[in-house]
Amino acid sequence: MKRLLVVDDSPTVRRQVREALRETGFEIVEAPDGVDGAAQIEEDRRIAMVICDVNMPRMNGLQMLEKVMLDPTNAALPVLMLTTEGQSEMMDRAKALGAKGWLIKPFKAALLVAAVTKLAL
Repeated sequence: MKRLLVVDDSPTVRRQVREALRETGFEIVEAPDGVDGAAQIEEDRRIAMVICDVNMPRMNGLQMLEKVMLDPTNAALPVLMLTTEGQSEMMDRAKALGAKGWLIKPFKAALLVAAVTKLAL
């Protein structure tokens, strides 16, 4: 079973993502911030995709993305940013760092499922 990592400091958002993706066949694992998310990606090579918030304590999503993508073995890892942020400069930076998509919160479950299906399945 493919594993999907949800990195978000909000337990509510992590639950909403988990519920939206329940039928996709992914095993969902979670991290409360970029520090924990980066550590899980480094330690668990079964992670097939990451959904990541931008604004989090300790290490934000863009910092986590930058750290994770420094490892060439993660170059093909699909990362979808899921955030309240919508500035084009931030979106451009995420894309330059390797993010494959960007969804704005609050999100529609169908859009999230479509993005995950396109990027990871």
